[in-house]
Amino acid sequence: MTDIEDRLKNLPVAPGVYLMKGKGSEVLYIGKAKNLRARVRSYFQKTGDTRYAVRFLASRVEDIDCIVTANEKEALLLEDTLLKQHKPRYNIRLKDSKTYVSIKITVRDSFPRILVVRQVKKDGSRYFGPYTSARAVRDAVKFIRGVFPLRVCSDAVFRNRTRPCLDYQMGLCPAPAVGLISEGAYRELVDSAIMFLEGRNRELLRLLKGRMEEAAGALDFEKAARLRDRINAIEEMLEEQKVVTHRGVDQDVFFLAREGPTVVVQTLLVRQGRLVGGNPYFFEESGLPDEEIISSFLTEFYRGERYIPDEAVLPIRIEDAGVLGEWLTEKKGRKVSIVAPLRGDKQRLLEMAESNALEALNKKRETEAGRHGVLDELKRRLRLDKPPVHIEAFDISNIGGTLAVGAMVVFRNAAPDKGSYRLYRIKGIEGPDDYAMMEQALSRRYGKEGGRGAQAAEAGLPDLILMDGGKGQLNIALKVLDTLGIKGVETAALAKERDEEEARTGRISRAKGERVYRPNVKDPILLKEGSKADLLLRRIRDEVHRFAISYHRTLRSKGISSVLDTVPGIGEKKRRALFERFNDLDGIVNASLEDLMKVPGVTEKIAVAIKNLKGPDGPGNG
Repeated sequence: MTDIEDRLKNLPVAPGVYLMKGKGSEVLYIGKAKNLRARVRSYFQKTGDTRYAVRFLASRVEDIDCIVTANEKEALLLEDTLLKQHKPRYNIRLKDSKTYVSIKITVRDSFPRILVVRQVKKDGSRYFGPYTSARAVRDAVKFIRGVFPLRVCSDAVFRNRTRPCLDYQMGLCPAPAVGLISEGAYRELVDSAIMFLEGRNRELLRLLKGRMEEAAGALDFEKAARLRDRINAIEEMLEEQKVVTHRGVDQDVFFLAREGPTVVVQTLLVRQGRLVGGNPYFFEESGLPDEEIISSFLTEFYRGERYIPDEAVLPIRIEDAGVLGEWLTEKKGRKVSIVAPLRGDKQRLLEMAESNALEALNKKRETEAGRHGVLDELKRRLRLDKPPVHIEAFDISNIGGTLAVGAMVVFRNAAPDKGSYRLYRIKGIEGPDDYAMMEQALSRRYGKEGGRGAQAAEAGLPDLILMDGGKGQLNIALKVLDTLGIKGVETAALAKERDEEEARTGRISRAKGERVYRPNVKDPILLKEGSKADLLLRRIRDEVHRFAISYHRTLRSKGISSVLDTVPGIGEKKRRALFERFNDLDGIVNASLEDLMKVPGVTEKIAVAIKNLKGPDGPGNG
């Protein structure tokens, strides 16, 4: 601590960015401040707040770096760059969770498409979100397409469409691929959908009513009727939205709440006085003050192409409200205010956000309680020493021993932790030896943990290793753990009964059920229908199987794409177009000549050469 105290004394009294570092110079936290010395020193001073950061963050800090900037705004921009570079564990990062989804409109296309995505890319598209409920987002897209029909098909399908699709018949797409709508008319639909997603519904209604009157005046009654129907649909939707303020401004409202190790920031989106939506965003408690979390959250929340309102309503005052307001004003193109009200309509909005935040924490608590109940049941079913909070499952995927891959999925508290998934290319094993392949995958996963002589909890190992297979795979897991000197990890293997019978007799038998094999237990445990614990086991097994198969297919498509390179006239562009249209090599070589020639650039000569790939040993026969 003496070194840190000396470092604190020499910090500059200037705006800039600070990096707190732990063991091995790992960047733990990055922050910005208008006075670096005052801000950083505040972390190391005890206050009356029992959540003072020194208990969590400062106690882990071994060094502090600072970068002085000309002003606070420059510090804000530098912080963004450093966060992307270092991804510190204690910073607020909205993109960490794979559960968030966004709505994407490919505005750079001549005829943009609308789709639901889980990754936001810098590709010039407009993104709306992220949202926590994928089902709600898909319902929203369904509503939007019913009012403003936009295409959802891929670019490859769009380019090769020769007649209107089923969506056109259902009124969900105006068939731009076959020229049934002009680019200008389609762009009007896109602009209207964007206004709707931004919550500018009153402005949108005025625009649509103006277009309807113009169409009626021009005696284009069919167009006027379509616009009337869109207006009615939006007005019906607005009637269901709660009026929360009579001020005609757009507002985003934020409230922060804590419960145990969980922090939630609840957002409410108010457009033209109406509540149009909101989401809870959950983070692990880091001990940072409320002001620091709110400030970091706002910076993350408004990065990218998110719609910026006239006001951001906060539950507390934050030190950098001025520079954040300036930054948002610059992004929006007009004045944006950041306020922390004490009374009036804005305070009532905060009370509503608080109620939603507490309800979100309550739902999360109930969900976690249900998961704990499932884990307790799983402990009893498998006769484990403790509930398996941390489960790692393995599967092998290969065809005749070629392009073999191992996959591992991780479940924590009965939910997938996709950031911890791992894939392994199996090397040096000839032929379809699943046992040797599994041994290699397990050894590579746990080899770094072996030799410690430590128990599982101390080494950060799982409570349960689940194998997709029978007794043979279970014995492989036990062998690897024993060789590596790892103790305290439970193991199990989940297999259909026919897997064991086929291995013993070589004959395919009818599956009679799914069973779990455990070490030193004579009789396997037969899975039950309706058991939540058994359903979790099946879910984990299905997830690792899906993950392994997906990776194997990716390797196959990469490995066998070179076969197409032997066809004269096929380059990177045509090969990509063929895979986009037919998914894989089997689909390509089994396609008809007519379908192959529909791909841009594929002549009859090239199509015949592709078909000739399907010889006795060709890729379409294996």
